[in-house]
This record gives sequence, structure tokens and C-alpha cells, in this order.
Amino acid sequence: MANMLKSIFRDPPVLQTNRLILRRMQRSDSRDMFEYARDPAVTRFLTWDPHPDEAYTRRYLTYVASRYKAGEFFDWSLILRTENKMIGTCGFTRIDCKNHLGEVGYVLNKNYWGRGLATEALQRVIQFAFEVLKLGRVESRFMEGNIPSKRVMEKAGMTFEGFAEAPLLTKGRSVAVGVCSISKDAYPTMQKASLLHLNNL
Repeated sequence: MANMLKSIFRDPPVLQTNRLILRRMQRSDSRDMFEYARDPAVTRFLTWDPHPDEAYTRRYLTYVASRYKAGEFFDWSLILRTENKMIGTCGFTRIDCKNHLGEVGYVLNKNYWGRGLATEALQRVIQFAFEVLKLGRVESRFMEGNIPSKRVMEKAGMTFEGFAEAPLLTKGRSVAVGVCSISKDAYPTMQKASLLHLNNL
């Protein structure tokens, strides 16, 4: 499976939803990425600090290009169709080949919060996890207090399991981490709910 992953993610396939195009991250995304990556409100519940300037963002995207080349980066840019603008990212923070497990994460520009876009992207990545990668379980994590992120996970069909025993040490503090998940057996039910959601957009 590890070889398959590298083959797939050296040139990640373009995924689509009603409102979004999910494609590989590019250096030309630097301006759009910096717009949200510099925002403390966006990074408040993330493990990384706001980007100090656009040059830092460009360097990061150059690094990402090298990880794609190695087949070891599993994230997509979220492009809003109506604006042809990168508004965030969504993808796998890790893939455990041995246990057929994927952990997903996402970031969204604050100006686009509250529109269901993160849920739409997450549902598409979950679909990819089960239908293409043939994973058995998908997890996502959120820091305690980040209720909106928990809601995104639940709207995408995931179930809240509780808080992990070990806290996360980040930004000089210890934070409890909540875990949501969905199994391949529960995926067909999520698909039906997803179709109902999209039909009501």
C-alpha cells in the first residue's frame, strides 16, 4: 500500500464537489494561502503559528512541492469555483498503511466560515479514502474548545468518540484533543446523508 500511496500522491488527482475543486497545492497559491495563514483566528486551534510574511508562505509551498515529488504529502488546495480562489486545504495528516487508517485535517479562510465548505471538502476526502485508498477507518482530531471543527466532522458523517488520553503539547501549553471517526461500514450511510445535504445547497 505504501508504494500505491506514493504513486497516487506524486501527482494527486483532482477531486471535485458542487462548489470546490481540490487540486495539488502550488507555489502560485502563496497570496491566497498567506491571506488566511497569517490570521491568528485561523491558526488559534492549529499546531502552527501564523505565517509572518508571504515569503514564508512561498518557502513553505516550495517545501510542499518537494514532498509531493517524494509522494509523501497528502493534502489538497481548496479552490472555490465561483472565485477561482484558494480558500484553504483539506487532506490527510497521516496514513497508517499497516492498520488501513487515515487521519484527515482541514484549514479554511475565515471569510468563508459558516457556509458548509469545510464539510463539503471533508466528505469528498473521506470518499477518496474509502473508495480509492480502500482504508478501513478515517479519523479527525480537534483541540478542546474548537466546537465548530467538531461540528464539521459530525456533519461530514463522523462520530465523536471522546478525548484522547494523552494531551497535545503545543504552543507552550497542554491541550485535550477530541477524536471523531468513521469506518468503512458506516460510509454508505454517510453517502446518503451527503447526497441529501448537497441537494439542499
